[in-house]
Amino acid sequence: MTRPLRLRFAPSPTGKLHIGGARTALFNWAYARRYGGRFVLRIEDTDPERSTKEHERAILEGLAWLGLDWDEGPDVGGPHAPYHQMQRIGRHKEYAADLLARGIAYRCFCTRERLEELARAQEAAREKSAYDGRCRDLAAEEAARRATAGESFTLRFRVQPGTTRFADRVRGDMSFDNKEVEDWVMVRSDGNPTYNFVVVCDDVDMQISHVFRGEEHLVNTPKQVLLYQAFGQEPPVFGHLPLMLGTDKKKLSKRTGDTALQDYRDRGFPRRAILNFLCLQGWALDGQTEIFGVEEFVQHFDIADVGKAGSIFDIEKFLWLSGEYIRREAPEELAENCLPFLVARGLTSEAGLRARWSWFLEVVGAERERIRTYGELADRAAYLFAPDAAVAYHDDALAAARKHAQRLETLRDYLEWLRPRVAGGVDSAAVRDATKAWVADRGLKMPALFQPLRCALTGLAGGPDLFDAMRWLGAPVVLRRLEIALERLA
Repeated sequence: MTRPLRLRFAPSPTGKLHIGGARTALFNWAYARRYGGRFVLRIEDTDPERSTKEHERAILEGLAWLGLDWDEGPDVGGPHAPYHQMQRIGRHKEYAADLLARGIAYRCFCTRERLEELARAQEAAREKSAYDGRCRDLAAEEAARRATAGESFTLRFRVQPGTTRFADRVRGDMSFDNKEVEDWVMVRSDGNPTYNFVVVCDDVDMQISHVFRGEEHLVNTPKQVLLYQAFGQEPPVFGHLPLMLGTDKKKLSKRTGDTALQDYRDRGFPRRAILNFLCLQGWALDGQTEIFGVEEFVQHFDIADVGKAGSIFDIEKFLWLSGEYIRREAPEELAENCLPFLVARGLTSEAGLRARWSWFLEVVGAERERIRTYGELADRAAYLFAPDAAVAYHDDALAAARKHAQRLETLRDYLEWLRPRVAGGVDSAAVRDATKAWVADRGLKMPALFQPLRCALTGLAGGPDLFDAMRWLGAPVVLRRLEIALERLA
């Protein structure tokens, strides 16, 4: 192929940017960037009932947040504007009229009721559901007369006998018997064109050279190849990306990760971790390296290296990868990234945190090995901001504390011992050493005090050094929470 390299991502603004759509956009963008092509963003808004400007903005914002810039699109313009499909309807009608005039398309006057009856009969006979061609051989003059008289009709593509072949850069050479492709509807009775029709019209006009998209579109490709041929155009290079599957190797569900990009961003997955994980959905750098940047991805990506088998969307691996990126961040950067999540939870204000920034940096540093997303810090640090009587005792912390029969007696004795030792504030090292000696003097095992004590102060079963937590909370809070715990742990 000698034509200019032009790839596109054409989302429908009927919802948020799906994580699978983000993977498709990433692969197209990376291929264009590696080989010096153009990346085009086109909005396929031909479903007016479900398409919204809000969803369109969310899609554009999601792509921009990932760092996937486009060379042409609805907001930046370009030589093939407009980049909204609905604004191209006039052009689509020209293409449809041309195919009708040449007999490649024909008017179909079959009513919805008649088509539903046909489908029921085919189902009862255990036949493939497909249009039976009733209107295919209507004389052009008769069809024109009925249309002029106001009879409702659709436009169907006339599929000729033969075989449709195309090369797929992921799946290899593909071949479809045209008997398996029905005379499909190009234009609905209300005059609105269908997806399979307009996508080819727009790809032709925008001179798209490569179409990389999800495997679910493979069934549409024979129809589209036939349409390219009808227009006398060379079809683009196709590449159908493997399905993204859950760890159960079934189609993704909400439980296994089927959600929008925005949801992962809102949970606090680092942007670079999301990009890295999407790169691994059907492609591998070298079969061993799992952590790499998008720059390295662009440098090595080729569509021919994408696997055919469904990629496994392993949410636990995603969380692991996210945690690895978090641990690579500088303390200041990590604190800045975590801050909005604490504020969004209503735990504190930005001004409140910045007023004791060194304190917050210490908290973040102590938790960085445990959190896998920025949002998890809000869960783990909530006890630092909670009213003393409202600290949430997690079930595992409560169970650990209550397994010690003498917990109340131990906590009561420790509280009275601790009061004078923190009168001037909590010195973590001094209190830690003295507490260990206190436990040893009483012949206790460490968990007998530490598990009820951690539950009383943090509500968590585990976490940073307990005596650092005491210092972060401050002596008055520590003493008050121990007093409250004597009732709550009874």
